[in-house]
Amino acid sequence: MTALMPIRLLAFALLSILAASAETPNIVVILADDLGYGDISAYNPESKAPTRNIDRLADEGLRFTDAHAPAALCVPTRYGLMTGRYPMRTELPWRERPLINEGRMTLASLLRDAGYQTAMVGKWHLGFEGGNAGPQFTDLRGGPLDRGFDSYFGLASSLDQPPFYYIRGRDAVEPPTEHIEASSSPGWSPIQGAFWRAGPIAPHYRHQDVLPKLTKEAEQVIGKHDRTKPLFLYLALTAPHTPWMPLDKFKGKGKAGLYGEFLTQVDYSIGRVLDALDAAGMKQNTLVVFTSDNGPVWYDSDDERFGHRAAGPLRGMKADSYEGGHRMPFLVRWPGRTPAGAVSAQTLCFTDLLATFAELVGAKVPQGSGEDSFSMLAAFQGGRSDARTATVYKEDGDVIRMGRWKLITHLGSGGFSEPRKEQPKPGGPAGQLYDLEWDLGETRNLWLEKPEVVRRLTAELERIKKAGRSR
Repeated sequence: MTALMPIRLLAFALLSILAASAETPNIVVILADDLGYGDISAYNPESKAPTRNIDRLADEGLRFTDAHAPAALCVPTRYGLMTGRYPMRTELPWRERPLINEGRMTLASLLRDAGYQTAMVGKWHLGFEGGNAGPQFTDLRGGPLDRGFDSYFGLASSLDQPPFYYIRGRDAVEPPTEHIEASSSPGWSPIQGAFWRAGPIAPHYRHQDVLPKLTKEAEQVIGKHDRTKPLFLYLALTAPHTPWMPLDKFKGKGKAGLYGEFLTQVDYSIGRVLDALDAAGMKQNTLVVFTSDNGPVWYDSDDERFGHRAAGPLRGMKADSYEGGHRMPFLVRWPGRTPAGAVSAQTLCFTDLLATFAELVGAKVPQGSGEDSFSMLAAFQGGRSDARTATVYKEDGDVIRMGRWKLITHLGSGGFSEPRKEQPKPGGPAGQLYDLEWDLGETRNLWLEKPEVVRRLTAELERIKKAGRSR
């Protein structure tokens, strides 16, 4: 009897570890950059870019059709995703300083405190002390390692914004000691194609190498992580943001020109990350979230030229207040917990990830954190959540959604689409109101027809702004 005790204790310990592992899944959040709602064939069967790997996530998991970035641009969206707080509640001088205040809870610090190994790969774009250069590109403070991540490899900002160099931990892998001239592509707008700005660049840095390097780094993080802890990997891709520079093997793929080829490469990279989870035996116990930070840089003329609707049925593009600017593809795969091949019309915002992950690991979000975060754990498992009654979009908080109604407090797109801003005309609407249940394409402005709805949404928007929180 005594001799059997160590065996029984060992078996009990192993069962305890397996049970704990089942309750605390690995978490992988993949954030694409400037990927549109209609770029993925799971959302748009007429997409001109093959996205079979992203579609695999939809087939094996849950596809959300009403998920939103908290803004329609890179920086504010990333702030909202990491903090669970609307970006309208802070200033965003990312070139000057860290945007996330020291001590504020982030997705990474929440999960690290819950026992996770936390790793980030990719585009930070939330600032460092001393700006993007820091003190001579060394000891970059205020970045991922100081906001909850155990490890980091990536870039300070977008792939078209100098200085161009890689960061590992807090230091430049190679300082940007050389200079590169600006680049553009004939036949595209000034901010499309192989576009980047002139500026400092590291000697061995090549724009077309970035996506493959980030993909390989993510594979290594997955393959080498400490199996005694669950893993949280935040993979912030730099693509399909400009420059669109597909490798030779992807040229001729798809039917949307250079953009379609690059989309195909993005899909390939995501497939490699999913394959790495399979190879590591982690698929069954990993929650994967895939989405994009904002809409595509894709004009109406591009739709006509290629027959590819990057925003699908939505109006607008990156930076716009219209749905094409902030309604995002959002896929969740969690084997055994998320229904496979299912579709959810649940309204959610990226800020909700903080409260969702907190409920998942049994943690509490303190009063001064996650001010605009609501748990969507039930929705992630195929149910519904009624916690979120209103959602505010854009870095200036000029868009609010309540149920079927969407209010935009200005005329025009407020972004890249023309007209960007319009002045109200005498007797005309001062803003825009749309019934998304019947008019997803935002074609009929009901501002003058539904004054009571305008008043109600305007009052709620002001209340949320003044309250400093919506949770």
